[in-house]
Amino acid sequence: MTKSKSTPRCAVLVGPYLSGKTTLLESLLVCAKTVRRKGNVRDGTTVGDGTPEARARHMSTELNVAHCEYLGDPWTLIDCPGSVELLQESLNALMVADACVVVCEADPSKALTVGPVLRLLDHHDVPHVVFINKMDQDGGSVKATLDALQEHSRHPLVLREIPIRVDGHVTGHVDLVSERAFKWRNHDASELIELPDEVIERELGAREELLETLADFDDTLLEELLENVNPSSEEVYENLKRDLAHDDIVPVFFGSAEHDNGIRRLWKALRHESPEPSVTAKRLGINGATAQVFKTLHAGHMGKLSLARVWAGGLKDGQEFAQGRISGLFQVQGQKFNKVRSAAVGEVVALGRLENANTGDAMGGDGVNWPEALSPLYSMAIEMNGNADEVRLTGAIHKLCEEDPSLTLEHEQGTGELVLWGQGEMHLRIAMDRLIGRHNLDVSAKRPQVPYKETIRKSATHRARHKKQSGGHGEYGDVEIAIKPLARGEGFLFDQAVHGGAVPRQYIPAVEAGVKEYMSRGPLGFPVVDLQVTLTDGHHHNVDSSDFAFKKAAQLAMREAMPDCQPVLLEPICKVRVSVPNMYTSNAQRIISSRRGQILGFQPRDNWHGWDEVTAHLPVSEMHDLIIDLRSQTLGVGTFDFCYDHLQELTGKHADLVVSSHSA
Repeated sequence: MTKSKSTPRCAVLVGPYLSGKTTLLESLLVCAKTVRRKGNVRDGTTVGDGTPEARARHMSTELNVAHCEYLGDPWTLIDCPGSVELLQESLNALMVADACVVVCEADPSKALTVGPVLRLLDHHDVPHVVFINKMDQDGGSVKATLDALQEHSRHPLVLREIPIRVDGHVTGHVDLVSERAFKWRNHDASELIELPDEVIERELGAREELLETLADFDDTLLEELLENVNPSSEEVYENLKRDLAHDDIVPVFFGSAEHDNGIRRLWKALRHESPEPSVTAKRLGINGATAQVFKTLHAGHMGKLSLARVWAGGLKDGQEFAQGRISGLFQVQGQKFNKVRSAAVGEVVALGRLENANTGDAMGGDGVNWPEALSPLYSMAIEMNGNADEVRLTGAIHKLCEEDPSLTLEHEQGTGELVLWGQGEMHLRIAMDRLIGRHNLDVSAKRPQVPYKETIRKSATHRARHKKQSGGHGEYGDVEIAIKPLARGEGFLFDQAVHGGAVPRQYIPAVEAGVKEYMSRGPLGFPVVDLQVTLTDGHHHNVDSSDFAFKKAAQLAMREAMPDCQPVLLEPICKVRVSVPNMYTSNAQRIISSRRGQILGFQPRDNWHGWDEVTAHLPVSEMHDLIIDLRSQTLGVGTFDFCYDHLQELTGKHADLVVSSHSA
């Protein structure tokens, strides 16, 4: 084995769905001679995508970790899911990456789908390169794709190579630093060839653009170019290495992961130009942390596993931290966990049974300032079928939320439902599959109920008596109450104006309790809000009166009086901020209007060139599948955030339908 030339480094593969990341991971592992035979996504034989959920869908559903060595240098490769609904996995992995490979297709019309990933990388200053995949397919244009991607990147994208074409097909590449030409050979190393005459002019122009971009960050190189001095390859490589580490530029490569073309060139760029872990730790501001957890797994009989990147000092099995004692140290290879005794700086390992460790935790010092989890966008009410124990359900969901922080569980007080929130329908369907397959739970999901309320428009006064005699002490309570509406949002007020001891003071709390108990379900069938009830008069019996009797009398008075107060339905309204590329702003406005929304305005999105934000008030009942509709109209990149704003009266057919459906 070749002696290691560097500290173990970590590269993360990200990109949109169907860009070919998992195939690229296989190709990188084959070139590194880690696996002998390349797996296939369709056949389910890849190192990654080994879970039942991934193989059933032929797509990545969680990040995949693999270790390898390339020319003696140790690496951890992390392949992230491409679905926008699983973006939390990419965000977590990027927090421990030395460098990132953004995988995309050679199709300018799909550049928009890469935009959110590029902006995420820019926001966190993660060094990254672009790999344009599937160049073996006809019609792919590197230059047009680069120009389209540049619209979504804060940093300049620079070509590191240009394609050689024969009869319209890409057959090789020219390296713009070494100025050497290579002919591709499927599933083998490229062949060094003479620089074809027909590409010399293109190569000179592209190389000049590369050098001019690098000169923006190096005065010495700028002086050389102004004096027509051709810089050496070593000098250019040093500039590329430094500028990539500072996230000043984004080098662009291309190839075909399916046929292993351009993969060794990508490997060499990663090997020579990716920052060392010490540089990454400095960039992230890590202070004394031994390691940082970036992913939590619950792996059956192995228990809880915490995937962590080692930053300083190394790790040993049995080592003690504030989060507990490491009980097992494992190197991860897809779905395989190989036990090791220790882990060196730079390595990614799984730490066994650290029950108190959470995703984002720094072990033994200050680590990365961990970003907040993605905001929820879609929800489903989860329930057990039959008479099963709901404690098991909440425990299993808690484990899923530990594994994926973009999942959250809420107990909706207004409806009594357990509501699971996530990033989209597929995201929650995957969670359901895990509840059923991994945790052996018989569960089902449905659309959550909307927490409607009701209130009144008119005041009323009513007297009611509860009287019951069955031998011995009876039940007697007599109350008169005055009901009046309050302004929206004032809630509930109870007062008393009883004179002369008509209702003894000790029974007044029972009257209030009876009123509150009734308000859990008003005449329309929903909780009642925004009204005041005043106890004005009543009567008691020295023997038969009791708290219970006055509570029942208060409930009766409310039940008989409320229909005369003109009850009206209230629906919850959220303030929604929809973010879309400006070419789809009108689409977003139409979606909002079609859902009974009130558009408040729109403006450019801060620090997102070419994007708009549309602000609106939208009924909660219209928000359930908003993200599905929005993504379908924006190539999958539209999103929104929201917060509860107010209750609003709902009348007419919509209200009648809600009431009839609720009472059915």
